[in-house]
Parts: sequence; C-alpha cells; structure tokens
Amino acid sequence: MFVAWTTTTQRADADRLARGAVEARLAACAQVDGPGTSYYHWEGRLQQAEEFRVWFKYLPGNASALSSWIHHHHPFATPQWIEINAEQVGEKYLSWVMANSTSAPFQSSKSP
Repeated sequence: MFVAWTTTTQRADADRLARGAVEARLAACAQVDGPGTSYYHWEGRLQQAEEFRVWFKYLPGNASALSSWIHHHHPFATPQWIEINAEQVGEKYLSWVMANSTSAPFQSSKSP
C-alpha cells in the first residue's frame, strides 16, 4: 500500500481533491488535515501560507493514475506530491484498501 500527500491553500480544494480521488476509486481513503502553517521559498521570496494537507491511501497499481489525476485537478502549477511505500499495514486494513480501490487508468481530458 502507498500513502501520498499534497497541500492546498483552500479547504474547498482539499475536500474536492480528497472526494474526487475516492469517488474515482484511485484512493481507498483520503483525509484532510489543517489548517497548518507552511514556510517555503517561492519565486525568490520566503513565503508563509495557511495550508490544508490531503492524505491518500492507495494500491501501488494506482500510483501513476492517482498522480496524474492529482496533477490534472490540483489548483497549483507545481503541487506538492510525495509518495511513500507503507511497509507495515494491518492485514484487515489492507484488505479493505484492496476492496475499495481499482487499478483502472485515469484518462485525462486535457489536450497535450
């Protein structure tokens, strides 16, 4: 199982990404945390922003499709997208993730 996350500055965007990925069955679960404060450099300046983190739990077979879906639907030009392999997952939870995910590819409607 994989876990990934992204951030947005608007709660509505975080909720939309979480719900959309689960509705598409690219992720079995998505959770929204926040707000939290982020500090980072962007366009040569130190920035501070209130952000909401969206966590996704999904199968390895959905990694590419979920990443594409997030980048297609995310409001940021350069969204944070970090994926990790969950090495230890409870057997019952992993079974639930498998039952609530698909490995069907995401088809982008954006033209190249």
